Amino acid sequence: MRVGIGYDIHRLVPDRPLVIGGVVIPFPLGLEGHSDADVLLHAVADALLGAVGEGDIGRHFPPDDPRYRRVPSTDLLRTVASLLARQGYVPANVDATVVAEAPPLAPHIPQMRRVIAAILALDPQAVSVKATTHERVGGLGRGEAIAAVAVVLVERRRPEAAAPAAAPGGVAAPEGRSGPGAPGGGSGA
Repeated sequence: MRVGIGYDIHRLVPDRPLVIGGVVIPFPLGLEGHSDADVLLHAVADALLGAVGEGDIGRHFPPDDPRYRRVPSTDLLRTVASLLARQGYVPANVDATVVAEAPPLAPHIPQMRRVIAAILALDPQAVSVKATTHERVGGLGRGEAIAAVAVVLVERRRPEAAAPAAAPGGVAAPEGRSGPGAPGGGSGA
């Protein structure tokens, strides 16, 4: 198992849609950025990349690369999930917090959880999204920007065909150990 943490912040500006967690939220301002600037999905992607030692989204999706201009962050997160899968990892859970003075995010959180869960092939119960304010402190507190932080747990994917050898008594031995003297190989539970 590995843990990763991600953080992102984007300034609020006019004439941009506000997209958080893959959900378009009605609001007169949107987040400034090269892609759709979805702070929540960027934080989750950064956390996943960090968990497997792959740097950050800026390294994988450079802001000066025209291929990523206005690209939906759902596409970026799918690409990151594929990178993890190629390395033999799968997400186990996501815990994230969005920091915004406005708009109220609570009505949109269930849909954000479903979007993230669908992209990462997780049960929605394995995805936590919370919202808080910055108590009117600093730029976040003045409503100049929105930020997000995410923590993820990833697990090494077990190959489908490779099952642990059965120990005496038909109980599977812990990975890499089987037979007499192996933990779980004796009698008892």
